[in-house]
Amino acid sequence: MIQANNIHKYFGDLHVLKGVDLDIKKGEIVSVVGASGAGKTTLLQILGTLDKPELKESYEFVINNTNISSLNDKSLAKFRNEHIGFIFQFHQLLPEFTALENVCIPAYIKKTKKQEAEKRAKELLDFLGLKDRYHHKPNELSGGEQQRVAVARALINNPELIFADEPSGNLDSESAENLHQLFFKLRDEFGQTFVIVTHNQELADMADRKLTMVDGKIIY
Repeated sequence: MIQANNIHKYFGDLHVLKGVDLDIKKGEIVSVVGASGAGKTTLLQILGTLDKPELKESYEFVINNTNISSLNDKSLAKFRNEHIGFIFQFHQLLPEFTALENVCIPAYIKKTKKQEAEKRAKELLDFLGLKDRYHHKPNELSGGEQQRVAVARALINNPELIFADEPSGNLDSESAENLHQLFFKLRDEFGQTFVIVTHNQELADMADRKLTMVDGKIIY
């Protein structure tokens, strides 16, 4: 699903990623752990095509047989919308829109018809236990409910790959546990691949594979 070789990233003189190599298989749930400043979020942003690495010799970055480095900005945005879902620590829901409308936004960007997008959004919200929350705005939802809406939004375009950055970091322990179990249920139900950056040791240990980052590198 993901093949990445020799991933480097600089911010000014700061060398944040120092030649990361990564191979993630389809349907795998991989956690990425490490101290703050180790480069975890930077790596996730590059793997999620939200940021670009340095073009070093022997650099390679392929997602699902697509050479990411060969895509122009427009093609990259289209690829991201259709193939990748994101779940963040702070759910990033738009406060003026209902749960249903927030979930539909990536589908509208994809130019999915409104009726079809809403049907899919309702299916996901039902699956996530939010059948009675379609028309609630974010400030009318609990933290756990807001994060499940964000999960539905990440899934609306049926992406093969989900990136999650501290997805349970803003939740109470019960909501966090429910979210963690949900990731495995989603993988079993829909076959998605998950890459999860987390400080939550329990979630990290539940993953199929745990990668540890130290000083800009993955330590095996």
